[in-house]
Amino acid sequence: MTPDFLVTHSGGFHADELLSSVVLTRLFLKARIVRSRAPEWITPGADRIVYDVGGAYDADARIFDHHQRGAPLRDDLQPYSSFGLVWKHYGHDYLGALSVPDEYRNAIHTAFDTSFVLPVDLVDNGKLSPASAGQLAGLTLPALIETLKPVFDDTDPEVEDRRFHEALTIARSFVEASIGQKAAKLRAESVVEQAILKAGRSRILELPMGMPFRSAVVKAGADHLLFVVHPRDKDWCLTGIRRDEEGFELRADLPVAWAGLTNGDLEAVSGVVGASFCHNARFIAAAKTREAAMAMAERAVAEATAGVSPSPANL
Repeated sequence: MTPDFLVTHSGGFHADELLSSVVLTRLFLKARIVRSRAPEWITPGADRIVYDVGGAYDADARIFDHHQRGAPLRDDLQPYSSFGLVWKHYGHDYLGALSVPDEYRNAIHTAFDTSFVLPVDLVDNGKLSPASAGQLAGLTLPALIETLKPVFDDTDPEVEDRRFHEALTIARSFVEASIGQKAAKLRAESVVEQAILKAGRSRILELPMGMPFRSAVVKAGADHLLFVVHPRDKDWCLTGIRRDEEGFELRADLPVAWAGLTNGDLEAVSGVVGASFCHNARFIAAAKTREAAMAMAERAVAEATAGVSPSPANL
């Protein structure tokens, strides 16, 4: 039965029930959110889904709490919050509601659970501290959601519900953008795979537009690739490939002599007419034409591989 009510607790809100609400309100557009701790509301019923309150987890009864003794754990024994439980049972349907293609849903469901849902679960259960992010601690999503709560001396009786719904709109944008990016990454993989085949043993990968490429390069085992070239607006972009998913170290940097130069200065140093920009950190450069971008890439490859004996795989 389609629920009429989505019931969660009243009072201060946190990331887990707010993000659960993002999923459930997308699926049940006509259902009304009720924020209450009253027994008549937090008891399961045919007309409602109850989450982050109620002291029980029973998917058949549509109650998803995690505060009780014997609270549910993942297969790896890490704890769920209400968000993880709602995602487990409703995540696939939610992806369908966002028109994610069938062939991507399992992969995105798992990836989003690992990268987005699980950290929220762990923070809510006290198993992970935002402080572990160091200077970025205050910019983690759970911490940012905390800033959306009303201040302590705002005595308006409606303020908590109002702020909850304001925060819901903001949280929705993050969830949907994250899923949209994951879907785009999967769409890009097939394009990058074809470009890798076309590149052969070249050190330069040419793409038809800017797109996520590193995961496809790693998946293809294309360790020989050093630089990527693609059109961008009215010019062309040349970028390095990161060695690892985390961090900024590249397989090869652009030439040190190019660092921070633009236009005529860069043309003179690089020897490429049409070279227009090189970032001071040497991870990205630009050119006015494809020919110029490819020429810059070839010079960057020559410098990066100078004095390096080719491996048998690259012969």
